[in-house]
Amino acid sequence: MTGTVLGPYQAAVVRIGFAATWLFFLLREYPHRHELYGPDGPWGWDLAERLIADNRSFTVLLWTDSALWFEAVYALAVVGAALLLVGWRTRASSVLFMVGVLSLQNRSVFMGDGGDNVIHIMAVYLTLTRCGHVWSLDARRRARAPGRERGASDAVGPVLWSLLGIGLLAATLFRHVSGEGWFLGFLWLLWVAQGVWWLVSRFAPGQPRTLLDIIGNAVHNATLGVIMAEVCLIYATAGWYKIQGSRWQDGTALYYPLKLDYFSPWPALSDLLAHASLVVLIITYGTVIVQVAFPFTLLNRRVKNVLLAVMIAEHAGIAVLLGLPFFSLAMITADAVFLPTVFLLWTEGRVLRAGRRLRQVGSAWARKGPRDSGGGGGTGADGSRGADASGAHLPGQRPGSGDAAGRTLVG
Repeated sequence: MTGTVLGPYQAAVVRIGFAATWLFFLLREYPHRHELYGPDGPWGWDLAERLIADNRSFTVLLWTDSALWFEAVYALAVVGAALLLVGWRTRASSVLFMVGVLSLQNRSVFMGDGGDNVIHIMAVYLTLTRCGHVWSLDARRRARAPGRERGASDAVGPVLWSLLGIGLLAATLFRHVSGEGWFLGFLWLLWVAQGVWWLVSRFAPGQPRTLLDIIGNAVHNATLGVIMAEVCLIYATAGWYKIQGSRWQDGTALYYPLKLDYFSPWPALSDLLAHASLVVLIITYGTVIVQVAFPFTLLNRRVKNVLLAVMIAEHAGIAVLLGLPFFSLAMITADAVFLPTVFLLWTEGRVLRAGRRLRQVGSAWARKGPRDSGGGGGTGADGSRGADASGAHLPGQRPGSGDAAGRTLVG
């Protein structure tokens, strides 16, 4: 729990998935942003003020009703999601991501669905994880300049930290419309912790830095466990509530959303499935069985992996049949915390191998022209042939450790 970062690949998938889901949603709804969260929405300024005064939810949109301020916050949300997606300065970008998510969603709480709720919760959790350990620009920078993380000078970090401090100071000054005081305290704690991290890395890279690594690993691993428990809780409550519904008991629950025009982007496909009574019965009962059983299958890796694939396929079907792509993306991303590490390493190896072959083909075209170039073959840039891209050079995998290297907290 303290010696290493558990589930680094799962944490990276969760980071990339939620950042991509929120980013795609913001870009898709950009023409409608004023109706969703801005001054032209049905949930007007007065209603938003009354809501925040009652529930004390965090948002920076109520600092002023200026249209320019709304555009700035929306742009901040887009930038924060993009930076978190690529893993640039992950500790800072995760905070920007969280501020963007909470500010927009808490401004108009009735504009989302269950997927927004999941993103809302996970945005807070991601600030406590080391989700940039792999598959990020941070990891690439550490690999190229390892001294940067062990005390070397870093001009970008202090500048970014100072800008975030100014933003926190402004949030504190507007605390009467920014939400609960404890949340501002949480943000200040993150800001101070990052400053202490930089100071220790810069001036005391020995045992003090080791102590901070231990604390960071413990917080990351505990938060990863909380994320896993959150996903189990989502499915368990959904499954047990469905059991109590008469339409789920008689096996017809799926039929009704398929007949709603609002949830029928492909009417012909929805009608075809709705008239297949046996298929409707199987999917209805199967959904309940999978959701109720999934938390218990964590005791067996193989059964868990089978149900995980079934749930991912189920959410993909919801995205297509019911027209809820962002809800499905959010749930698939949440499910990804249980993906086997061996599978993620295998996927990374295939991506690296494909990228290497594309570079070889591009180099051949550049040297010889399109008429003379070959297909790239199987020879690597270093002259090796047939080397597995998912070998010992990958982070978190020890040479010759076999399948054991892929086993972590999440299997």
